[in-house]
Amino acid sequence: MVAEPHTSKYPIFAVACDIVTLTLRAGQLCTLLVRRSGSVHTGRWALPGGFVRQDENLEQAAYRELWEEAALGRGDVHLEQLAAYGDVHRDPRDYRVVSVAWVALGADLPNPAPATDVDRAEWVPVEEALQRDLAFDHPQILRDGVERARSKLEYTTIATAFCPASFRIPDLRRVYEAVWGQKLDPRNFQRKALSAAGFIVESGETHHGRGRPSKLYRRGQAEFLTPPISR
Repeated sequence: MVAEPHTSKYPIFAVACDIVTLTLRAGQLCTLLVRRSGSVHTGRWALPGGFVRQDENLEQAAYRELWEEAALGRGDVHLEQLAAYGDVHRDPRDYRVVSVAWVALGADLPNPAPATDVDRAEWVPVEEALQRDLAFDHPQILRDGVERARSKLEYTTIATAFCPASFRIPDLRRVYEAVWGQKLDPRNFQRKALSAAGFIVESGETHHGRGRPSKLYRRGQAEFLTPPISR
């Protein structure tokens, strides 16, 4: 007896991942863009990403794409899920593609080294990237990812993901200034950073530069800021 072919009223569709990767370069908030050389939108700039394979979960797919398109590994970034994007016409292919987007944050990330279906990758200041004609719905994903990073700086300790293991309070302040795009009063910021329980702790080291030596700090155990640091 021959089995009947499986039929369903629900169409088969593909799942992809796209990653908003953010770092600071020369005091500017920058995002990673790749120039596509694949089957669709060839030659256009886009966020790193690709299809989820059958043998991997969503997070594994995001890390794999970061490695293949930028040589960034798990130890280089803080990765968290952003949102799902499923507009019917978001992808020009003949089948439906739903993307699960991610935000990846890292300090001093290196120049990218693409190895798959992109021919170039580069760090681009966020404001410039938002002016580019990005492929798919990546302008919206990028805007959402940047706003997620900006808002999370207010109530979580995620700003330390942009800092090296040991840092000065002015270094931390510059993260906020770069991500928020505004200057902050140094004394007021220092007071808020030190008063937020578990945000940063002294590392026991000092930085020797011009003027008096300054204390170095590292990330504390807290995940949320109490009280928050508002824009």
